[in-house]
Amino acid sequence: QVQLVESGGGLVQAGGSLRLSCAASGSISSINSMGWYRQALGKERELVATITPDGSTQYAVPVKGRFIISRDNAKNTVTLQLNSLKAEDTGVYLCNAWRLGVRYWGQGTQVTVSS
Repeated sequence: QVQLVESGGGLVQAGGSLRLSCAASGSISSINSMGWYRQALGKERELVATITPDGSTQYAVPVKGRFIISRDNAKNTVTLQLNSLKAEDTGVYLCNAWRLGVRYWGQGTQVTVSS
């Protein structure tokens, strides 16, 4: 089992920045891709960004150029820097990790962007 705990959400004005962190614990060996998804109220969960153990990244089109995902394999953490935030970025941001074919999810952290 892998436990994922997110932190860093909050309320920010449009144009501002936030930094989200996700710490993995438990059976952390062989963790493969990690990433962030988000879910706005009444909408489906959507991919935000992913990162592989060697640092290859993938971003959803709406966040490309504004968000930066990074990873510290030694500390088993993944971070998402959110810049130039927009009201449509509001939602619950969830960390996820793949390990041996199983996907794990954190509980999520709320990001609210006021316009």
